[in-house]
Amino acid sequence: MGSRKRVCLIRHTLQKTSHTPAAKDRALSNDRKITFYHAPNTRSSITLTLLEEIGAPYDLKLLNIKAGEQRQPAYLAVNPMGKVPAVMHDGALITEQVAIFLYLADLFPEADLAPQMGDPLRGPYLRWMIFYAACFEPAVGDHALKREPGPPSMMAYGDFDSVIDTIAGQLARGPWLLGDRFTAADILWGSGLAWTTMFGLIPERPEIASYIERFNARPAAARAKQRDADWAAKQDG
Repeated sequence: MGSRKRVCLIRHTLQKTSHTPAAKDRALSNDRKITFYHAPNTRSSITLTLLEEIGAPYDLKLLNIKAGEQRQPAYLAVNPMGKVPAVMHDGALITEQVAIFLYLADLFPEADLAPQMGDPLRGPYLRWMIFYAACFEPAVGDHALKREPGPPSMMAYGDFDSVIDTIAGQLARGPWLLGDRFTAADILWGSGLAWTTMFGLIPERPEIASYIERFNARPAAARAKQRDADWAAKQDG
């Protein structure tokens, strides 16, 4: 059987499998269970929201950032950078937020959060995923720390205003980054923009504010926030 036929057969089988996880009805197989290294109310919370949207099964490894557990030998053996999130699946370690998003969205195709190869939206989807890591986060970091910007030709993201104008212009087309289709890119950006506007790191333009409002109205976002609040309360206690 050719690889293309095998992929079609797997997808057909997944679609016909009956399963009812806590979040929503989806077919999930045991070999896709992941280990999720997480600390409440950190960047890792963005990945938690993705897992809630997927309804993915995972073993939780909770870290206490206030106690410095992310810098202890036990976790540094997992991720030498001492950062969360980190995901283990089938013996492979995946770190870096965007890499985790790309991996998990493709691992659970039945969640329909990632345009597949051959879909005209695949390219734009990848574009906005990488734009977040390559342009948005570095630009916001430099701006927040009041670093003197270099010449635009020397900066990977150009300049802060151009980055904000670019993402705001895309959101103005709405309701989601790819138009009517909600994808994992919206979980990444919805969470990221919510955090950065909350701390005053970027201007809260009307198109950004309305996008965040739409994103926060999703049940998965609410579940992730509640889980984080519960875990953080236990750690503080």
